[in-house]
Amino acid sequence: MDIFNLLPFLISLITAFLVTPFIIKLAFKIGATDRPNQRKVHQKIMPRLGGLAIFIGCITGYFSSGLYKSDLTAIILGACIIIIIGVLDDRFELSAKIKFIGQLAVAGIIAYSGLLIDFINIPGYGTVDFGIWAYPITIFWIVAITNAINLIDGLDGLANGISIIAILSIAILAAINGNALILSLSLVILGSCIGFLYFNFHPAKIFMGDTGALFLGYCIAILSLLGMYKSVALFSFIVPVIILGVPVFDTTFAIIRRLVNKMPISAPDKGHLHHRLLSLGLSHRNTVLSIYGISILFGLVAIIFSRTTLWGSLIILFILMVVLEIIAELIGLVNHKYKPFLSIYKKVVGRINLF
Repeated sequence: MDIFNLLPFLISLITAFLVTPFIIKLAFKIGATDRPNQRKVHQKIMPRLGGLAIFIGCITGYFSSGLYKSDLTAIILGACIIIIIGVLDDRFELSAKIKFIGQLAVAGIIAYSGLLIDFINIPGYGTVDFGIWAYPITIFWIVAITNAINLIDGLDGLANGISIIAILSIAILAAINGNALILSLSLVILGSCIGFLYFNFHPAKIFMGDTGALFLGYCIAILSLLGMYKSVALFSFIVPVIILGVPVFDTTFAIIRRLVNKMPISAPDKGHLHHRLLSLGLSHRNTVLSIYGISILFGLVAIIFSRTTLWGSLIILFILMVVLEIIAELIGLVNHKYKPFLSIYKKVVGRINLF
């Protein structure tokens, strides 16, 4: 990290840190608050809207870094719309349909600007051109990742910390690959998130709300898209998914849990990763730190994955999936009876012991 990247990083960090107390007052003044209920961990009314502080920090870093000289008009426009959607949701609790339409519009703007996933290189086969399908594929990618951070936003500092780890992983990959634009953008966002974390870590003084969750998800979607632009290998799609391993892992098993337990997929419950760790006796702070640790592991795996061979990538994916399945069974992420891998292991161990 040279001084040209370090200065905007520090400016973003300091700005987010200084502006957050004012955002706390603003959130209470306009009623952008989160009331406790049976599904939520906090016990008092909390200000939301923290994502606005992160956004303001990013704006100062954006101008101080000279990024405004780059052709990022569509990306900045999309970010502003996402922030507006988030602020309105934090204040008025918009319906899922309205938020989804807004996200589709933002993704459409990005796709229309020409930032597309328009082809893919498949090892042993060659290049597949998506043609007109590049637009829906890109739109799906942006919307899916934009919502990823929101899915894990359940404890003080959790979603922000996971975003920090994910964006840091992207920054490291950008530095390794010599991509100055992605590195500069990542460091600006990273600084703002770290500045906000002081007020967001347990015990939190403010939540980042949908303003922050959607904005950071959007940022990660755009950074990953920039990383794949005009250089899309098959496994390039997998790296951002691994980086966002915690929300992907949690959401995947939430769907499995609801199907196994014959519940609607959209039904809320208290079986998420952080809920299960809390139920096992971990404190709020230790639960968050434990999930940070898992997220760091995903980040390291993603970096190694991006640098290894085809067979190395396949082996890493297989080991990762097995480990995640075992973790899910150990902590009861589906239910206490769902233990297919552990049951097989016990049977095998039992047979071995017989001999």
